[in-house]
Parts: sequence; C-alpha cells; structure tokens
Amino acid sequence: MALRTAGSVLVVFLWSVTVVLSQKGWSVTYTNQSICTLKGSTVDLTCSYTYPSGKVTTTLWFTKVYDVENYVSLLDDPDYKGRVMYREDEENGHTLTITDLRESDSATYMFRFITDQTRGKYFGSPGVTLSVTDLQVKVTTTWWSTTLTCSTTCTLTDNPNPTYIWYRNSKIVQEDSSPSYTFYFKTEDSFYCAVKGIKSPAVYGPKNTSVSVSPSGEIVEGSSVNLTCSSDANPPVDKYTWYKITYKKMSMRHSGQSYSITNISSEDREGYYCEALNIIGRETIPVHINVISVFPWVPVMGVGAVLTAGALLLTIYCTLKRRSTGGSDTTADTQNVRDSPSDTAPQIDAEPSVYENWSEPPQNLDSDTDPQIDAEPSDYENWREPQNNLD
Repeated sequence: MALRTAGSVLVVFLWSVTVVLSQKGWSVTYTNQSICTLKGSTVDLTCSYTYPSGKVTTTLWFTKVYDVENYVSLLDDPDYKGRVMYREDEENGHTLTITDLRESDSATYMFRFITDQTRGKYFGSPGVTLSVTDLQVKVTTTWWSTTLTCSTTCTLTDNPNPTYIWYRNSKIVQEDSSPSYTFYFKTEDSFYCAVKGIKSPAVYGPKNTSVSVSPSGEIVEGSSVNLTCSSDANPPVDKYTWYKITYKKMSMRHSGQSYSITNISSEDREGYYCEALNIIGRETIPVHINVISVFPWVPVMGVGAVLTAGALLLTIYCTLKRRSTGGSDTTADTQNVRDSPSDTAPQIDAEPSVYENWSEPPQNLDSDTDPQIDAEPSDYENWREPQNNLD
C-alpha cells in the first residue's frame, strides 16, 4: 500500500513539474495517444518534443518508474529484450518501434528526454495507450449452418476497415471486407481468419483424438480399467461419448471424458469407441484394451486333455473290435480248411490243444509222393496211405 501511495504521489509530482516546465517551452506531443493493433505485428509510437535551450543528451521510452528519477528504459527492460528500437528524427522527433507484439505489451508508454541544462529533464504525459489484441473467431450455429466471425477486442487504429481472409484447411475460401464466413453441416475441417498477414487461432473440429488406458499394459480379466479420451479442438470439445459395438450394433455406454469398466473380460478387448464433439464437428476413434486371461494355459490344457481322452477311447474301441472280429475269423478259416481240396496239410495258427481230435479227410492223390504234413507225428499215429487202383 505504501508503494502504491508513493507511486501515486510521484505521478502527481511529475505531472505538476510537467505543467510548470511546459509553460517555459518544454513539451512532448504524441502522434497518436491511443493505438490498437494486432498481436504478433509491429507498431511505431512517434512523438515530437521541444525545450528552451541546451542540447539533448538522453532520450528514452518507459512504462515503469521504480523510484524518483529511476525510469526504466525499454532498451533495458527484460520484457522487451530484442524487440524494441529507438529512432531519432532530425527536427526533435522520436520513434519507438516494438516488434512481435504480445498481449502483455498493452500499457501506457511515455517519452522522456534530458538536456545538458540544470533541471533540464522532461517527460510527456499522458503518453500513448497501446492495446494489443488477438484475432478471435466467434462461432454461431443453427441446425443447418455454422457462421464464423473474425473479431478483435478493439478497433484497429491503422486499419479500421480491414480485409478479412478466411482459410479452410490452409486454402483461401473467402477474401472480403465482411468479417463473417458461413458453411453448412458439421465438418472435421479447420478454419481461421487473417488480417494484414496476422492469423487467428484455428477453429481444427476435434482432431488428434486419443485414448489413454490406466493401468497401461496387460490387464487381467476381472480387474477394473479407466479410459480417458482427449482431443485438440477450438472451441474446446463440448462432449465426449463412449460407445460399444455388440452384434454389429453401436450402443452408447457413457457420456464424459473418462469411462471406467469393472470386471473386464476378454470380450472388451475391441469394440469400444470414443467420440469427441464440438460446435464445429466430431471425431470418433476405436479403443484397444490389452486384456489377458487369468490362466492363459488353461484353454491349451483343456484341448490337450480332450484330444488325449479321445485317442484313448478310440484305442480301446479298436482293441475290443479287433478281438471280437478276430474270433469269428478263426472259426471261418477253420471251416474253410476242412472244405478245401488242397494237396497240402492246412496251416494252423491256433494252439494244438484246439485241434486235438482233428484228422485229415481222405484225399484222392494222383501223385506218387506222400503228402507233406506240418503237424506233429503224434497227431497222425493211425494214419495209413489209401490203396491205389493200379492197372
């Protein structure tokens, strides 16, 4: 409070000195006492000054006074470093140039000069009020159209009736004295206006929409997960909506920037979507969640067990079937041996005990040789060669 009071007293004192000195031939006259210009542009503040006698030794522009006789020249102010330049004219004129204007440069600027005479110091009040404005785009919508209006917070001093250039995705779509541009239907295109080469922030519908998943990485079935959707948009996103596709139908699940899923399952890996919407347009992106089973080896073991059991059952069945059909074949083969008119003794695979009482039927042999018998001699002890009728 004391500092503010001292500052106020200082200003009043300086103003009083100014009034007194101006009556004796001291004066500063500013070309414009109020200037409105665009952020990012360059501005010139000019003035002319008079003094009764002597020679000017120091000139400066300032916005800050720290103490009596402690005026901070803009050349020494870190807020303006590299952005200001002084230029003196031949007949007591002076120009301050500020480049790359910022909104924080909005202030009142005063010129001060010092001569080689006693008490030969003077600054001009009230100075120049500088307003730095940014181009803004206002959006007005109806159910079928959107109107964009390029605006500033003050009337541009050097160009009160500027030409407005409208860009759509960096291509000029309108160049007119009217600050408004209208288009139909929602779109993901970006728009911005420009005046004297200075561009407004773009209005880019939602773009670069992304979803963050927490926790990140693999998520075990049955746990919970939080999804957060974000997007670049100007104006900002009005609404985030979450959708889930089930059986080829998209249904809304949640409205809000974040969405929590409890007891998550493998079916939740795919099918979720986030939609970002603002007054210009919308953007929808899919969401992938890395869900894993609690025991990922269980399905594999289950399939292996089924295959093993199936193979075992098939083996048992084939074994039983072979035994069943094997006995019938043996009986049939034995019967065929008995009925066969072969010259040789039958080949018997069964155990000898099965054929203990077997005897070969009589045969009519044209050969002079004895029959070849594979059986043991004990099985044919009473066998005799049949009588042959000889001519």
